[in-house]
Amino acid sequence: MRVALLTREYPPEVYGGAGVHVEYLARELARVADVTVHCWGAERPPVPGGPAVVSHRPWDALAGPEPYAAALQAFSIDLTMAAGVAGADLVHSHTWYANLGGHLAKLVHGIPHVATVHSLEPMRPWKREQLGGGYALSGFAERTALEAADAIVAVSAAHLREILSCYPAIDPARTSVIYNGIDADEYRPDAGTDVLERHGIDPARPSVVFVGRITRQKGLTHLLDAAPAIDPDVQLVLCAGAPDTPEIAAEIAAKMEVVRATRGNVIWIEEMLPKPDVIQILGHATAFACPSVYEPMGIVNLEAMACEAAVVATAVGGIPEVVEDGVTGLLVPYDAEADGTGTPVDPAGMAADLAARINELIADPARAEAMGLAGRARAVERFGWDVAAAETLALYERLLA
Repeated sequence: MRVALLTREYPPEVYGGAGVHVEYLARELARVADVTVHCWGAERPPVPGGPAVVSHRPWDALAGPEPYAAALQAFSIDLTMAAGVAGADLVHSHTWYANLGGHLAKLVHGIPHVATVHSLEPMRPWKREQLGGGYALSGFAERTALEAADAIVAVSAAHLREILSCYPAIDPARTSVIYNGIDADEYRPDAGTDVLERHGIDPARPSVVFVGRITRQKGLTHLLDAAPAIDPDVQLVLCAGAPDTPEIAAEIAAKMEVVRATRGNVIWIEEMLPKPDVIQILGHATAFACPSVYEPMGIVNLEAMACEAAVVATAVGGIPEVVEDGVTGLLVPYDAEADGTGTPVDPAGMAADLAARINELIADPARAEAMGLAGRARAVERFGWDVAAAETLALYERLLA
């Protein structure tokens, strides 16, 4: 079986959950199938035993300062990807950046198209700030590809409900749920302290850790609103960078100054850390904070759980399917405005609830430790990449039968 995986992100150029998903899924599938990953960016050296990799670059003629230029460049890569998968038995696309490429490959080569949905453009209206008119293009690519795909994969049951709500023309019979996974051999507690010391984190004191991009979706602004009410003796470690827009970068910087002035004890790591560094920081965390306003599943919570960190997360999307409330962490109720922006109905109340649940774990380190152990056990037992790959391969086989 010759499988072409289409993705924007692939190591070493990974910045989000979709890239993590493709990295590990491709590794597992390559054990049992002939897999080629088509991705954006520079040429990648081959990895022994891993998938073949073909890199694609956008057309230079489409470059420009306009926000929509990025979407036009994505479409140019979709064209080169569609041409490049000739000879594949099946094409599998990930995110809107590659969905149109998968759709075109289906039409040109007459092969099945599987689309894994990692997020939905209608659920992320704030991306209009980032893409301008390109947001209309991203929505067009996603809708066109999903409505015609032979199979659609959601990463949680809640996410599948959102897909069918956003795109009612999709036949539910063509959909399935395959959870993201975690490599629990790689993501495990690291007793070392060199990374912590390099960044000024005291391993002997409790810490609350956030890991994520500076985007509306990840809700860092709400964690900063909650910060003044979090126990001031706790180190607030924010591994947060790559802002979507200058506006949100300025907003976060301003709120960070307020936190530093009113509470202090905050460590902001703006650069993207290597994976081993993140693992060590997570392994020493008393709690991991996930204040997302939209999260189809949330691989980052699995990463924290595998590192034995108790999780405090908003109860949005697929998060309750990962974080077991009262067992592996604590969930924060989340009521969003009906305008689709993800804005909480009561921002102050949401921030207070987030702080209260974090403080609840900080005040009871034995409970936090027990939740961390339970979280790792759940990650190992329920969310292995081998399971995700087996379910994906079975889907391929049904389509090709």
